[in-house]
Amino acid sequence: MYHSISDTNESLADVVIIPFLQDETLEEKLGELAGFLEISPAFLERGFKANQGEIKNILTSTKKVFLLGLGKTVHFASISKAFKKLSYSNHQEFGDRVCLDFEFLDFETTIFKAALNGLYLGSYDVHLYKTDEKKIHALDKADFAVEIYHPASEGEGLADAIEEGLALAKAQMRIMDLMNGPGNMVRPESLADWAVESGSKNGFSVKVFDKKAIEREELGALLAVARGSEFEPRFIVMEYKGEGENVPSIGLVGKGVTFDTGGLSIKGHQNMHYMKSDMGGAAAVLGTIELCAQQKLPIHVVAIVPTTDNCVDALSIKPGDVITGYSGKTIEIIDTDAEGRLILSDGISYMQQHFEVDYLVDLATLTGSTVRTLGYQAAALFCNDEAMSQKLQQVGMETGERLWQLPLWEEYFAEIQSDVADIKNFHGKPMMGAIVAAKFLEFFTEKHPKWAHLDIAGVAFGDSGVSREKSGTGYGIHLMYEFMKTLV
Repeated sequence: MYHSISDTNESLADVVIIPFLQDETLEEKLGELAGFLEISPAFLERGFKANQGEIKNILTSTKKVFLLGLGKTVHFASISKAFKKLSYSNHQEFGDRVCLDFEFLDFETTIFKAALNGLYLGSYDVHLYKTDEKKIHALDKADFAVEIYHPASEGEGLADAIEEGLALAKAQMRIMDLMNGPGNMVRPESLADWAVESGSKNGFSVKVFDKKAIEREELGALLAVARGSEFEPRFIVMEYKGEGENVPSIGLVGKGVTFDTGGLSIKGHQNMHYMKSDMGGAAAVLGTIELCAQQKLPIHVVAIVPTTDNCVDALSIKPGDVITGYSGKTIEIIDTDAEGRLILSDGISYMQQHFEVDYLVDLATLTGSTVRTLGYQAAALFCNDEAMSQKLQQVGMETGERLWQLPLWEEYFAEIQSDVADIKNFHGKPMMGAIVAAKFLEFFTEKHPKWAHLDIAGVAFGDSGVSREKSGTGYGIHLMYEFMKTLV
């Protein structure tokens, strides 16, 4: 696929997509378009209110026109979602060229970035392992062309916004492949191989610890979770150094549980197949560092992914066991299904002991408690720095990858104090689960002054718009990338 930008609407495309906001000028704009198309204004207005994602097809003597509703406000997520829906459901009508006609919208680079992002995301194919011959999406054809028209197409930043939207979509789709791959196909070594390949291609360093190296490093919490698995764990350390002097630094740690049975504290069978998605934090971290390197962001990023699956075996850790993590602290195991925080504790401790970063962020599909609290609309945010928290929340609103802050009050730490060890991994109560998990992780941050924990359990895997069942959404990459841009 390639694209061009023009300030004239003399398009060569047989298919034209015209987006509209749902505002007080809609009727006037539809009347103007009707005159240009030489059709009845009443026909255009009938049934089209420009609701978010609303699509109206018009066939003229020379072109097929799609009117696309964007809703009431210019918002990245809603625009991207609308274009993704159109691309996914109507691409068979695109031919080999389509024109995006933005003449009825004000010039805002966010619109173009979101539109190209959504248009490309709509080409995602979730059928990773089907043996039938796959249908090729129009955008995947080498000679497919996208024309972009706006009267102010010479506006500053337009070309960069379009390229950024496409780059973001590609990174999101690559981690969606990881999220949607089953546990027997996407294993710890798969994540490591992905990181090595991406680092080689995009210019960031990657160091992978295999099981023997993990044992030598005494990453005890990761080893404990991995004991029940047929697949060996990996510990992945990546580093991207953007150009410039005194660039800000950020450490990312992502939970990489490639499949979670719950261990001996086994989960119920209902929807357990979705537990292939329990490496959503790792996927977001991998995608973020790749995008930062591709876009040559002037920032220093250290990204760590501890990865294993959590299975049932005679060697599995048991409730009541006491283990020693990389920090040297002892942990009493109360629930083996609280395994994500264990491997994250090793990742956080390793980051603290080997790197000095200005900001520390961990991402994880960590608790069902977050889903029960926030549903599928936002991730839970825990942060010990008010300015950092506000910035993350603001970026979350702008990108549509929203966050809602929950407390880290000291009283909650009493819930995970152990009689026999330095800390226990679960409090055993059907309440405040996300908060207690965050307090557990905080214990290993060594009081880093700018730390945030993002529990993305409800948003990393869900209604993606490109599958019948739940699938990877790509959550986290856009959020972290835009957050990093605010730091430089």
